[in-house]
Amino acid sequence: MTWSHPRGYDPMVACSALWKEETGVSIEWEKRSLQDFESFPVEELARAYDLIVIDHPHVGQITAEKCLAPLDVPGREAEREALARASVGRSYPSYAWQGRQWAFPIDAATQVQAWRPDLIEAAPRIWTEVLALAEQGRVLLPLRPPHSLMCFFTLAADLGRPCAVDGSADLVDGEAGETAFEMLREIAALADPACLAMDPIAVFERMAQSGSRIACAPLIYGYVPYAVESFRPHRLAFADMPVASGDGPVGSALGGTGIAVSAFSADREAAIDFAYWIASGDVQRGPYATAGGQPGHAAAWEDDAVNAATGDFYRATRATLEGAWVRPRHDGYMAFQQRASDRINEGLAGRQDARRVVADINRFFRESFAPAAAG
Repeated sequence: MTWSHPRGYDPMVACSALWKEETGVSIEWEKRSLQDFESFPVEELARAYDLIVIDHPHVGQITAEKCLAPLDVPGREAEREALARASVGRSYPSYAWQGRQWAFPIDAATQVQAWRPDLIEAAPRIWTEVLALAEQGRVLLPLRPPHSLMCFFTLAADLGRPCAVDGSADLVDGEAGETAFEMLREIAALADPACLAMDPIAVFERMAQSGSRIACAPLIYGYVPYAVESFRPHRLAFADMPVASGDGPVGSALGGTGIAVSAFSADREAAIDFAYWIASGDVQRGPYATAGGQPGHAAAWEDDAVNAATGDFYRATRATLEGAWVRPRHDGYMAFQQRASDRINEGLAGRQDARRVVADINRFFRESFAPAAAG
């Protein structure tokens, strides 16, 4: 099971066809919408599928549910060490939890910047330049949950106060959280109110239309197909995220996906073999990238041909990936992510006081470490 977008589905089908030629093992892929992919219980998928593409914030929950098979099997240490060394940013360790490796990164992403090179000369480098474009009605921002929370995470970290990842402290200290929310509220007020219901794909589709005036999406998960010349009426370019502090593009909320194996699979060994293969450098920079995937392996990010085909998508955003921040991953985080995103959107739509919003999401975060007490 994977997610319903050419970036998520096409490379899995293409690579599986090659795998069948090499091994005789047939793999059939099904897909879910992006919203379902981000929220559907992994345990239910694990009971229905041998191979599952997952988000790293699920690892605490899936470990507690014992629904995935760890991939750190004996005898393959050298292969895993090679994958770890080739991780783009913290993609590889983001799937490690409680001493085990639960998935391998096959797709690396974080919040970067998308822009229209035919509409502006260069991507904004600092936040005040983004605001100037927003005042002209030329900026969109995906704020449909959970993306509003991802923007909040990124802004807090960019301000030098990254959010907490365990229950030993509030999610964010009051001053930094309030500043991040106020920044988000300011740009949301300048952008189309439809942003509150838009995910990254919706933003990209609108940006790439003929006649679109939207020149910039300053915080958005990179989607490499939109960087390819023929994918949509207008090609989008990608760049490092614009910064509000002087520390460079640091603290973007890491995304991407990993390949995982069901603990209930009757063909566990064969599924694990495929996971190692599709995450490897040669496959990632070869058939996976050629089929429209967004690889998680540095061999692809550094490859001249892969970059030439995508308007230098990978080199142009690599610094942001290397400085990205890994979200909390404890059992209870996924419910918090939805709850906090909804609260941020309520605050944005009503232009509510930042202190109230931040106090609520800090409370939600504390409660997420004791789901039974919170429920």
